[in-house]
Amino acid sequence: MSSDNLMFTATEHGQAMHAKVKAFIETHIEPIEAQFWEECHKKNPDGNWENWEWPDAYDNLRKQAREAGLWNLFLPDDTLGAGLSVTDYAPIAELTGRSLLAPHVFNCNAPDSGNMELLWRYGTQEQQDKWLTPLLEGETRSVFCMTEPDVASSDATNMQATAVVDGDEIVINGSKWWSSGLGDPAVDILIVMAYTADESADRHHQHSMVLVPVNTAGVNIKRMLKVFGDYDAPHGHGEVSFDNVRVPVSHFIGGPGKGFEIAQGRLGPGRIHHCMRCIGAAEKSLELAVKRGMSRTAFGKPLLQLGGNFERISEARIKIDQARLLTLYAAQKWMLKEPKRHSLKSLRSKWLRQRCYKKWLIWRFRFMVAWVCAKTHCYQISMRKLVCYGWQMVLMKYIKP
Repeated sequence: MSSDNLMFTATEHGQAMHAKVKAFIETHIEPIEAQFWEECHKKNPDGNWENWEWPDAYDNLRKQAREAGLWNLFLPDDTLGAGLSVTDYAPIAELTGRSLLAPHVFNCNAPDSGNMELLWRYGTQEQQDKWLTPLLEGETRSVFCMTEPDVASSDATNMQATAVVDGDEIVINGSKWWSSGLGDPAVDILIVMAYTADESADRHHQHSMVLVPVNTAGVNIKRMLKVFGDYDAPHGHGEVSFDNVRVPVSHFIGGPGKGFEIAQGRLGPGRIHHCMRCIGAAEKSLELAVKRGMSRTAFGKPLLQLGGNFERISEARIKIDQARLLTLYAAQKWMLKEPKRHSLKSLRSKWLRQRCYKKWLIWRFRFMVAWVCAKTHCYQISMRKLVCYGWQMVLMKYIKP
């Protein structure tokens, strides 16, 4: 059988977990989600992140999910996670993408899922015991600090924050922003991408990842940043500075100069997870538009039958299916250990997913303008998912025939 076949059949275990996740979302999450986020906004009305907190239902939902065996679904380890392969987890990621709350409930939310997988793959036993275990238990949260205010951060080798070895310590200086999850009250550890100068190394071996506890002297959380006028509390996307921050040399992940390599390893399955979550969000948007288009009439006809709306719905259906198939194809290449081909497929799927998601959300806004204006937070959530991730023009540079 050709390795290029498009038969994406999940294993029996994957199908069973998919059914359980679907049932849990429909039974426990969807009925309360609108109320959950309303309460969340009431509890966290401004950017004062030090007072942010989750609604009361949050911990109870997570407890129920864990008791149901729906915990750390992204991790392929069958002891620490659910034992799902990338191709098994991809359709589940799509399910969770239909809800902003679901990934948090299953302990599968970004950036923690990527950080946990990073520590699982590259961390020492000491690092795993100290920081991975609490994350897997859902006791703490983590942040991935790479993007910087003064450089084009889509190129990981541009990072200017420094990590200099001084005896048995690492001294970190610099600034990061758009560090997602920085406002979460349970944040405990930051993974910082920093420049470690080495004249003998090429540009892809001059950056390192360093574990920095958030309460270390010199770590200064400066502010939370707004997206579409919203702070995304209590998760948040923050700006943080490092002023002569000192941590032991044992806090290097994988050793000095391994940052770029580890970043690519972290992004491999992460791209697939995120693409599938966005496809789930696009599916939810399509369902909402169709429902409204069939329930409202104008000039004696349902809205869907007016002004080319059927054609737009058809185009959305085609584009969403196209993005899903390409993403699953990338997942298959990852499973077949064809990293170069997986990388190209994932870049294509990321570009296509973002383009169709953006186009569809804008059209949905026009189609449902009165409802969207009344439910502004719903639209903000969808657009934040789009704006905070990826740049189409940067991706196109690397997409080759």
